[in-house]
Amino acid sequence: MRFTKTIQLNVPAQFAFDWHARPGTLYRLLPPWEDIRILQESKGIQVGERVIMTVPMGPTRKKWIAEHTDYQEGREFQDVQVSGPFASWKHRHIFRPIDQTTCEMTDEVTYKLPFGLLGKLGASFATSKLDAMFTYRHARTATELDIHYEWRDVPRKRILISGSSGLIGTSLVSFLRTGGHEVIRLVRDKKEAENNPQVIFWDIKAGEIDREKLENLDAVIHLAGAGIADHSWTKEYKETIKQSRVESTKLLATSLASLQNKPEVFISTSAVGYYGNRGDEVLTEDSTSGVGFLPEVAREWEEAAEPAKLAGIRIVYPRLGVVLTPAGAALQKMLTPFKLGAGGVVGPGSQYWSTISIHDVVGIYHYCMMKDCMMKDSIHGPVNAVIPQETTNKEFIKTLGRVLRRPTIAPLPSVAVKMMLGEMGKPLLLDSTRVQPRVLIEHGYRFQTETLEQTLRQVLGRF
Repeated sequence: MRFTKTIQLNVPAQFAFDWHARPGTLYRLLPPWEDIRILQESKGIQVGERVIMTVPMGPTRKKWIAEHTDYQEGREFQDVQVSGPFASWKHRHIFRPIDQTTCEMTDEVTYKLPFGLLGKLGASFATSKLDAMFTYRHARTATELDIHYEWRDVPRKRILISGSSGLIGTSLVSFLRTGGHEVIRLVRDKKEAENNPQVIFWDIKAGEIDREKLENLDAVIHLAGAGIADHSWTKEYKETIKQSRVESTKLLATSLASLQNKPEVFISTSAVGYYGNRGDEVLTEDSTSGVGFLPEVAREWEEAAEPAKLAGIRIVYPRLGVVLTPAGAALQKMLTPFKLGAGGVVGPGSQYWSTISIHDVVGIYHYCMMKDCMMKDSIHGPVNAVIPQETTNKEFIKTLGRVLRRPTIAPLPSVAVKMMLGEMGKPLLLDSTRVQPRVLIEHGYRFQTETLEQTLRQVLGRF
């Protein structure tokens, strides 16, 4: 069987080829709804390089080993399945120049399904799965190449990232590396940092960090912090939520301020929880902070970066909305009940949920980093990282049901939310935060998806 899909890219063929050759590209292209996990990534696409993944096969997982078997610089490369879910699989990536600034890329897959004649019964299903996967791959390829090509004349940066193994960090690291940037990870495992120039050790509780290795960085992106919804909000865990953010930010900010060669920018994550429960009030970066635990955390979190600001480092606080991806966080938890037809409006349904695609989160961090002090319109201070469309809970629920083609007739009353989730139920699900991304719009950021439906269809593969 053969599957072929072609796309025109608005970059030179060599630029597109080089992007595919960098470590991290495979992660950028894997559809998040398929739950494909990379166990061992290849160092490139040269002949002999191998990738080891696992893919879901019903209730179990199957190991998939692919090896690169052909390489023609700037024109073509190929990988084949050594072992895995298919009876056979060969994937050619072909790049054809159209002119000096555009090219055509073709993915050509030749494969056989397992189980002989029985496997052929699933041919149409396999074709539809491949079409969704490569529609997603091509959309990501075109979008990310456009972004990197736009900034091609700006020098590549040396970037330190905390929280690099988390949901956002994993995606951000791969995006930056495929753009040719050098990424250094800040980790809590001392052994991992030994004899590894791409890793720096820190111990937040002990206030320990290798300051010498922080010299000559261009940017620092701080993502680390205990999960808001990972545990019930006991007194002890609420303190963990706060201190994991505040103390880690203080340690980084004071360390960066003490350097001889300081980074140009410190991007320290925050959240729209800064605003608290505000009903129908339209909230911009100039709006005041709210009342309650999450606003208190967010205020102290942002204030903790002050030493770096006083030292002349440009500070950006991305106030993240609900990050949408089936790979984790809120959307992942919602998918199973929705697919079973058990989704419905939460509480009154009139409360605003401010959301953002995982891809735009990555894009926003990159944009804030690249808009540096050398430019007249550099970005600094708070940045609301949410899509432009304002969405109530009822609109969110109905949109998700429409995208999944499932009914949404099982409401979750406010009293049930409080009984199930305790103290955190109200601020996470029932409070209303109507946030607008004013700064991003004023600075010309181009959202990859501007509406909730566009976002859900993109990350869920429902094209």
